[in-house]
Amino acid sequence: MKKKLTIGILAHVDAGKTTLSEALLYISGKIRTLGRVDHRNTYLDTNAVERERGITIFSKQARFSTENCDFILLDTPGHVDFSAETERTLALLDYAVLLISAPDGIQNHTRTLWQLLEYYDVPTFIFVNKNDIAVKSKEDIEADILKTLSRSCVAFFESDTKAERDERLAYVSEDFMESFLAGEIIEEGDIAEMVSRRRLFPCVFGSALKTEGIEHLLAVIDRFTLAPEYDGQVFGAKVYKIARAGNTRLTYMKITGGKLSARDELTYVTEDGKKLCEKAGQLRLYSGEKFEQVETAFAGEICAVSGLSATYVGQGFGFESDTCKPVLEPVLSYRIILPPECDLSLYFPKLKELEEEEPSLHLYWNAELSQIEARLMGDIQIDLLKRMISERFAIECEFDTGKILYKEKIAGKALGVGHFEPLQHYAEVQLLMEPQPKGTGLIFDTHLPENTLDINWQRLILSHLYEKTHRGTLIGAALTDTKITLVAGKAHLKHTEGGDFREATLRAVRQGLMKAGCVLLEPYYKFRMEIPSAFVGRAMTDLQNRSAVFEIEDSDGDVAVISGRAPVSELHDYTRELISYTRGQGRLFCTSDGYDPCHNSEEIVASVGYDPEADLENTPHSVFCAHGAGFVVLWNEVDKYKHLEADVEVSESAQTIIPKVSGLARRYQISDKEVEAIMLRTFGPEKRKRFTEPKRVTAPKAEKPKVRKPSLPKKKMYIVDGYNVIHSWDSLRDVAKRDLEKSREILMDTLSNYVAFTKTELVLVFDAYLVKYGEGSETLKDGYKVIFTKENQTADAYIEKMMSALGPNYNITVVTGDRLVQYSAVHSGILRMTAKEFEDEITAVGNEITEFVRRLSQRS
Repeated sequence: MKKKLTIGILAHVDAGKTTLSEALLYISGKIRTLGRVDHRNTYLDTNAVERERGITIFSKQARFSTENCDFILLDTPGHVDFSAETERTLALLDYAVLLISAPDGIQNHTRTLWQLLEYYDVPTFIFVNKNDIAVKSKEDIEADILKTLSRSCVAFFESDTKAERDERLAYVSEDFMESFLAGEIIEEGDIAEMVSRRRLFPCVFGSALKTEGIEHLLAVIDRFTLAPEYDGQVFGAKVYKIARAGNTRLTYMKITGGKLSARDELTYVTEDGKKLCEKAGQLRLYSGEKFEQVETAFAGEICAVSGLSATYVGQGFGFESDTCKPVLEPVLSYRIILPPECDLSLYFPKLKELEEEEPSLHLYWNAELSQIEARLMGDIQIDLLKRMISERFAIECEFDTGKILYKEKIAGKALGVGHFEPLQHYAEVQLLMEPQPKGTGLIFDTHLPENTLDINWQRLILSHLYEKTHRGTLIGAALTDTKITLVAGKAHLKHTEGGDFREATLRAVRQGLMKAGCVLLEPYYKFRMEIPSAFVGRAMTDLQNRSAVFEIEDSDGDVAVISGRAPVSELHDYTRELISYTRGQGRLFCTSDGYDPCHNSEEIVASVGYDPEADLENTPHSVFCAHGAGFVVLWNEVDKYKHLEADVEVSESAQTIIPKVSGLARRYQISDKEVEAIMLRTFGPEKRKRFTEPKRVTAPKAEKPKVRKPSLPKKKMYIVDGYNVIHSWDSLRDVAKRDLEKSREILMDTLSNYVAFTKTELVLVFDAYLVKYGEGSETLKDGYKVIFTKENQTADAYIEKMMSALGPNYNITVVTGDRLVQYSAVHSGILRMTAKEFEDEITAVGNEITEFVRRLSQRS
């Protein structure tokens, strides 16, 4: 039985990757004629931008076969701007072919790809291309590969005898050495096993353009690979690409277990947390632009599935978990400038469709500046995005000059305290915040016993930490490389609601950052510069002025090679200058190299002018309660008022941020501005006009008053907080103490009579905190809805969301005793009613029903 393998070709730009793909397809008999990049007729580069620029932008697949293998070939982009596209395919590969250009040698991007292959644990073959025009010999190139990549790289020359090959293999493994010294032939199965475990990396030399060494490369892959093992019973799949063919949305996935058939139901959770169940439509097996439609795709197959409306790149189906975010990330942000007649709020959701298909185009709505921003890697992505917007939406857009995406990390260890206690609300959270090594990102953890704070509250706190993009205190940049651990927390049995912990948690994060201070981080490039030797002095001077750290790798002959590391802010626009003063003979290759402390942080902080205390969306101050009223305590005074003492060691050497005089002048009370900011942040902008006394307008005598068309009466709706009512009504509270389910049934029966008699639309909401492992449900009972929220979703949050979603055609009355929800109702112009008032109304309606029944009985 043939092996079925998914292989990918990876390389730095212009190494000949697409040419190698063409050669493999030609030698295997898949295509009859060789396409060429410069002729714009290759089998896989079909996009207009790809053919114009002569580079690969989108990963695509082709299918071909050899004697022992059926291959699915994934051709990936080589340009650094599209590194994320390459990285997404790595999780699908059974084996990879890393391409090295013999004249160019091992580039910085080649090293990055090697590290990614190691990170994703992909067995790798190496093909040294353009060997026909290389200056160095094969042996010298092999020595460079051994020195730079791995000592386990072994040349498999086409002219080798088995003895010569085994002699080189003997240096890789002790077992191989023993077999070689004993005069035994090293078995091909043992070699394949070593390759699959990334203990051996076969190297093949040749020229893809002249198809030299291609048959040998296929033979090496054919003989020294193992068939991957899959679970044939349990279904699993990984999504790696979203595309559109006309109006058809296609989800590209690799089946990693079981099988998938057309019309099978797939249940999954969308990125925004919604649970969907949809049927798979067509199953397409693509090769280039053509596809074959099949009824069933088995494990190991890559197929495009129609009929799935909300899948996303990196999603896992079945037993597969979601793929982590790419290691490589954009470092530049550009403002997208649309024509004046285009409404940004309407076009932003449309532009997000492009991000769905090409996730490396990170699009964001900047609410502060009311503009659309794209976070990209470089100029080629800008050209691609312009083209995609023009073709899809028929509008021409422009981009500004771009700005650097800075980040911040906490400067030292600190304990952040957040307290939120307006009248009849309560929550306190204490978070231990610690700096982490470069590239760690944000880590959230809890170190708190359940008997100290209920596990549901702990989960809620962690969910609030995850959902927020935390900002630093220097320029308001995104926070990274910080560990945040929940070490103390307190709730009130009666007054604590879900929203209280959100406020306390976010205030604790900000207070910890204010106490410890932040370090400004900026992105760095690793670079390799090739210039004529006559310009080395100029280049070194420029690099020193641009805060680069570098060394001269090679200065023999007419060309010098300089490699090093420099801030992106200093180097991202240097290519044009280099080409200018070297008269087109210089080349600069840059690769992202993570974030490090900013070289001119004081200058950047001063230019931004960010005031962390004036940022009402991210306030560090807490709210306490005394004498029946809430008051604000400034961040540097919160520790004196906090209610809990966490037993943790905090560094005293942390750099603190001294509040400005304007901040110290505030009094310990809630200002109208902060109250409005809390309400706006929690419930969104006001959607309805508040009631105002109508003005008396007298029409001029000469004119007849205008006759207005009668408006349709608004529908009346009640939204009832179920558990709040149960615990507020004396009759139901006593029942709930004995049997909570019985109390729910009594309430629902009571509301059934009320709805039937008054013809009022009604929604009854119960939250999941009292329904263990609740998955959420919505049922219709006697003409009204009964909703049980999901686990960890409070009724308050659901009601707030529902109030926001309903349009102005409803007269809504919210029945609850929760003050925060009542405040939300007032803010939105919605009527609110306490549980006691609702009980009185229910009683009055009950009396009317009794009287009505009595009259009916008298008539009969």
